[in-house]
Amino acid sequence: MRKSDTKNEAEIGRIIYVTRDIERALGISPSEDYVIVTNRTEYSESIKKQFPESVILIDSKKEDLLDTDELLEAPEMEKIMQGARRKTQGASILVFKNNTLIESICKKNNWHLLNPSADLAEKIENKISAVEWLDGANNSDGLAKKYLPPHTVATTKDIKWQKEPLVIQWAHGHTGDGTILVNSGDELKVLQTKFPDRLARATSFVRGPSFTLNIVVTAEGIYTGNTSYQITGLPPFTDNPFSTIGNDWSLTHTLLSEKEINEIEYIAREIGQKMAKEGWCGMCGIDVMRDEERGRISLIEINARQPASTTLESFLQQENRRAGVVGITIFEAYITALLGHRIEAPIIHINDGAQIIKRLTKDSAPCALPSPGRFGESLAPNEIGDDVIGSLELAGYRVIRYPSTEYNSDQLRIQSMKGIMEAHAKFNSRGKEIADMLCQRS
Repeated sequence: MRKSDTKNEAEIGRIIYVTRDIERALGISPSEDYVIVTNRTEYSESIKKQFPESVILIDSKKEDLLDTDELLEAPEMEKIMQGARRKTQGASILVFKNNTLIESICKKNNWHLLNPSADLAEKIENKISAVEWLDGANNSDGLAKKYLPPHTVATTKDIKWQKEPLVIQWAHGHTGDGTILVNSGDELKVLQTKFPDRLARATSFVRGPSFTLNIVVTAEGIYTGNTSYQITGLPPFTDNPFSTIGNDWSLTHTLLSEKEINEIEYIAREIGQKMAKEGWCGMCGIDVMRDEERGRISLIEINARQPASTTLESFLQQENRRAGVVGITIFEAYITALLGHRIEAPIIHINDGAQIIKRLTKDSAPCALPSPGRFGESLAPNEIGDDVIGSLELAGYRVIRYPSTEYNSDQLRIQSMKGIMEAHAKFNSRGKEIADMLCQRS
């Protein structure tokens, strides 16, 4: 059994999951030993009604929601932690994505933080340092060359145009906003003029579908979830072609062979083992693409944190368990690992279900699908009324609304027990139904 570096297992006691978005924490139900602290929203209030003693809501004094670090510094947190310590032998903080500010707040207050090191997470997730991390000292591991598409790391002014499309990535980006597709030498010159000394990763453009696999890393082993098709860049859900907008577990076996699925899992285990050697314990995820031109699976990025699809994957796994499937969910495996227990049950298999996110788009963005017919009208894409939400819920979808104010942030999260994709970048009847409802006039 693995022991914590700072506390032994008996001292960990209660987990306090502090999160901007309550959906991130709902991989298991709130309880006396698993308390969620989050922003007060319409959705979080509905969860609190179900778990009044285990969900604590904090009101934001600003227009937008409080970020995790702001929640941790709210006056209520000290009382919450004191109460948790009185009821159990101890209390530990868990967050969705760790950073150095969160670590400093927890250290200042003498709160135990369960998440892996922020410095290690940054090294792995940063698009520039990830290349060096993957290869290891003196290229001893060579994982960047082995799994990434052809790439180079250089200042923008030193990137050479090779008469082939390039993907330029800065060190950091969120849901695709740090990724730029360059189709010509003139487009590259524009970037070189604007950001001449900015370090970038330039990667050969990969054509093909992308996939996500959630992983739990422990010193004893690497545990993989279920590979999902990654829905990316489709209107009317986003106007950014690189934005991830959802996951579909029903399409994986249509687009990938069993050999390719096994290859993705092998990549995940190899990366997970490298993370474990450096002290990582907990969740992470990988995004990969099936490179149709080169005939290979290419690694796109590593998410050194709990991936956003974890909660729905766990919910779908719970439904399969109710139907008699033996095992544990990916979120249960995550919590088990953090508490220092050995994971002994299998991760539950799923092959259906999906979620899609409607992001805040620019005012000029059309509410249109890339297909003929009724989806071709230009409508205001950000005006989503209660009637639209009601229609989606009556059709059987679970809908979470977000008070979004920033471009490309989440407006709605729409979840389905069944898949919504028919093929790569093509909705099935359910996906079209959701898009149609979003585009309907009030």
